[in-house]
Amino acid sequence: MRAKHLILTCFFFFSITTCIYAKDMYVSGITRITMRTGPDVSHKIVAMVTSGGKLQILEYRKDWSMVRNSAGKTGWVLTRFLTEEVPKVLMVERYKKENERLASKLAAAEETAKTLNVQNKELTEIAQKYKQLKDASASYLKLETKHKALLEQSREQEKRIQNLEQSIKSEVKLGLLSGAGVFIVGLIFGISTRKKKRSSLLS
Repeated sequence: MRAKHLILTCFFFFSITTCIYAKDMYVSGITRITMRTGPDVSHKIVAMVTSGGKLQILEYRKDWSMVRNSAGKTGWVLTRFLTEEVPKVLMVERYKKENERLASKLAAAEETAKTLNVQNKELTEIAQKYKQLKDASASYLKLETKHKALLEQSREQEKRIQNLEQSIKSEVKLGLLSGAGVFIVGLIFGISTRKKKRSSLLS
C-alpha cells in the first residue's frame, strides 16, 4: 500500500515539474546562456541564447528545462535563468517600435489633415464663386425681367402713339374736308348771289 502511495506521490510531483508544454519564457538578466543536448553541463552545447531571447518551453523541470529557440533548435537550459516576465530590453524595444509606428501614423494623419485643409479652402472658394455666380444670375434674371417689362411697355406706348397719330391724321383729313366743303358751299352761294344781282339789274 505504501509503495502504491509513494508511486502516486512521485507521479504527481513529476507531472507538476515536467508537464508544462509550449509555454513561452525568456532568458533573464544573464548576458548569454548555453543550450545543451541534455540536462547537465556534461552534455554538448548546441546553441547560445542571449539575454531577452524568447524560448518555447517543451519540458519544465526544477533545475533544467527543455526548450526550443526562435531558430527551431531544441535543447536544455538551466531553469534558474528563465523568467516568464518580458525582459525590459524587449519592452523598451517594443515601446520604441510602437512609438515609431504611432509617430508615423501621426505624421500621416497630419499630412492628411493638411490635404483636407487645402481641399476645404478650395471647396470654400468654389462655394463663394458659385454664390457670386448665383447672385449675378439672379441679378441678370431680374434685369432681364425688367428689360422685358420695359420692352412691353415701350411697345404698348408705341401702339398708343401710332393710334394717336392715326387719329390725328383722321381728324386733320376730316377738318380739311370740312373746310373745303365750307369753301365750296360759300363759293357756290356767292356765285348764285351774284347771278341774282345781275338778273335783277337787267330786269
